[in-house]
Amino acid sequence: MGFLKNQFSSVIEWNENGAGVLFYKFQNQEIKKGSRLIIRPGQDAIFLYNGKVEGIFQEDGDYDIESDIIPFLTTLKSFKFGFNTPLRAEVLFINTKELLVKWGTKNAINLPAPGLPGGMPIRAFGTFNCRVAAHDVLIEKLAGIRQTYTVEDVKERIIASLDQLLMSWISKEGRDMFNLQADARNIAKGIEGELDTDMETLGIGISGFTIESFSYPEEIRKMQEKAAAQSMVGDMNKYTQMAAADSMGKGGSGAGMASDMVGLQMGMAIGQQMVNQMNLNGGANTAGQGQQPAQGGAGPKFCPNCGTPTTGSKFCGNCGNQLF
Repeated sequence: MGFLKNQFSSVIEWNENGAGVLFYKFQNQEIKKGSRLIIRPGQDAIFLYNGKVEGIFQEDGDYDIESDIIPFLTTLKSFKFGFNTPLRAEVLFINTKELLVKWGTKNAINLPAPGLPGGMPIRAFGTFNCRVAAHDVLIEKLAGIRQTYTVEDVKERIIASLDQLLMSWISKEGRDMFNLQADARNIAKGIEGELDTDMETLGIGISGFTIESFSYPEEIRKMQEKAAAQSMVGDMNKYTQMAAADSMGKGGSGAGMASDMVGLQMGMAIGQQMVNQMNLNGGANTAGQGQQPAQGGAGPKFCPNCGTPTTGSKFCGNCGNQLF
């Protein structure tokens, strides 16, 4: 039975059951006669013997170890399987795909800001892309001591240095601390270059880094909203000038602008007429209840308080002043 057991075929493969794994080391180091190697799309297979790279296979497919793999290994070309002599080697599977990772600052970063002695605490969120860039460096630095290496390991290393990088790149060129989102692309580009250089020492490449948003404290957001609301308040002349400029910028005709202005004026006039009518109705109702108008005439033609024409009403339609 021992003889038959050694002749069973084995399959060397990586199913990538765990998401976000950059490399995986095949655990069974005994490769028996009749074994097959399966390389899936987006994978490389590296044969290691005594810690040394024997061969790198990058084409996906199903290979026979004895006939398709061993003849291409550097120092094992003449290896012959015997009844009790399995090939003792390691197979390292490399994920060659580019992986997208979400990141976020663990704690608020205090950035120097005018008027804030303790600095302004902000948080940032975004994504980065990583991939295996150098097989030999990865094997030398990581594969000898790790069974796997994941994007979470990369993320942990990046987050550790991200606070200092954000402070450094935000502080450059006198950027507006209260409007960092406007310059997020340039800040991210600078950080990407430094992260790529840092991860290069492990054989990992950072091929993209983005900042999706900066998060300010609630007090700062309220101040920004208040300032924005105040900036929108102005007199009617300023409003109409802005509306006219906006219409011209959108290709609006002079006739369309005139129509908008007439509509605005008509709306104001209708509102005034409604106030006057309410005053007249109020006066009529009062007279219907048996109250007599005050003696001495029909009252002034203009409000003595604000100068608005009275139109025969008992109260000024503009300021509400009693006329008689």
